[in-house]
Amino acid sequence: MAKLHGFFLLFLILPFFCESNDQLTQATPLSPGNMLISKGGVFALGFFSPTNSNKSLYLGIWYNIPGERTVVWVANRDNPISNTSTVKLTVTNSSEMVLFDSEGRTLWMAVNTTTAGGADGVVAILLDSGNFVLRFLNGTDIWQSIDHPTDTILPNTRFLLSYKAQLFGRIVAWKGPDDPSSGDFSFGIDPSSNLQLFIWNGSLPYKRPTVVNEVSVSGGTYQSNTTSIMSQYLFYRGDKFYYTYTVSDGSPYTRILLDYGGNLSLLSWNNTTLSWTVASETPRGCDLYASCGPFGYCDVAAAPTCRCPDGFELVDSRNLSQGCKRKEALKCGKENYFTTMPDMKVPDKFLHVRNRSFDQCADECTRNCSCMAYAYANLSSAGSILGDMSRCLVWTGDDLIDMEKATFAENLYIRLGESPAHKKNNLAKILLPITAFVLLLAFPALV
Repeated sequence: MAKLHGFFLLFLILPFFCESNDQLTQATPLSPGNMLISKGGVFALGFFSPTNSNKSLYLGIWYNIPGERTVVWVANRDNPISNTSTVKLTVTNSSEMVLFDSEGRTLWMAVNTTTAGGADGVVAILLDSGNFVLRFLNGTDIWQSIDHPTDTILPNTRFLLSYKAQLFGRIVAWKGPDDPSSGDFSFGIDPSSNLQLFIWNGSLPYKRPTVVNEVSVSGGTYQSNTTSIMSQYLFYRGDKFYYTYTVSDGSPYTRILLDYGGNLSLLSWNNTTLSWTVASETPRGCDLYASCGPFGYCDVAAAPTCRCPDGFELVDSRNLSQGCKRKEALKCGKENYFTTMPDMKVPDKFLHVRNRSFDQCADECTRNCSCMAYAYANLSSAGSILGDMSRCLVWTGDDLIDMEKATFAENLYIRLGESPAHKKNNLAKILLPITAFVLLLAFPALV
């Protein structure tokens, strides 16, 4: 009887292990009600409905947490499945992965873009990193889900920002809490340079993080709690430019999410409360794009507020978004000086001047009276990852826009009018003749 009881228990357990297969083959298509589970049990892939109505189904990947479905990737986000009777995901004999609906229509496809090594067929594998990979049997990857993200960036994966200096990838927020379709907010590289990232609201800039500097290239760290450290990197691999982040061993589940409200958050799973907690979030307070106006900067310390650099004053104290104006106008040809602003997120709309030392960068701006400011970063310890050992930025024109006092920031040098020492000398030159004239009037016999 004990043997029979043990056999019966094994019979109950076996289906669970059968459902934990991490691979999709031509012989084993995936249908609603079935899932792939990554080898270590971290992620699941299957069909889901964002609401309890089950009117629309999506193919997605989520953390394999009992009682919790946190979706991190959606295949057919803009083409939901309305008739679920015979929908299936299958690997084809042409080395592609296709999602068919009940009428045989293609709802989504992962295309094989290479021909090498495909004689023996392909397999799709869900990895413990959350990456879903279409792979030749010889081990060559021909497609992967992390190159086509939705609203989430997972740790230890590479987010492709640009390819051959052209815009490639963006994460795009859900349209709403129960609507995975593409929303208004997106996050990706600035199309005019490979030196900064943006959160976009449609086509308009919504939030601009710090411009690439030594820290962001070689690895900025963030202490999210007493046991977890996050490190971020930007790097080139051939013609491809990537963003990635890692978390320390033993860290809880971690993800970067762009939500439907435009917030970019670093979240970690709390095993005590069984919920996601926000470790870091942007935007905050006055650090929305250009919220402090021309020449104004957002000081996020304590209560975030807009301030003016030295040598500037508010245009309107009742409306800080109007920005700041110079106390003294610049005059081309006159001797100017530069004030140093430490710990600054440098302004937008810069000109990147390559292969300059600090002195050469300063001279680049000083000798050009239309140059309003400059900033310099030494990238030597990053191994010239951006194709240059330095990063010299200069600003020309009338305004400096979207500045912030920030962590992992740098010195910004802003051009002002005559230096105090030069003014003092000029004042002395004016006062000497006046003093002599007064003495002449008072004591004419002395002349």
